[in-house]
Amino acid sequence: MGKPILQLAAFGVVGVILWKLLAGVVLGFLFTIFKIVFLVALVWFGVWVIKRWMDKKSDEKPAENTG
Repeated sequence: MGKPILQLAAFGVVGVILWKLLAGVVLGFLFTIFKIVFLVALVWFGVWVIKRWMDKKSDEKPAENTG
């Protein structure tokens, strides 16, 4: 009766250790992906703002000299 309990305890200890290790790896991976997505979104927003600003400038017509 002692052997199944020891096996269960060992399985639990190994499971907790693997869970802690993999949680660190997975969270690190997800944080890296989040940073990359954030930087891409920031660049995309910057390009969008610049394009919008340039289109607004090109829409303005110079004042015609009707004098």
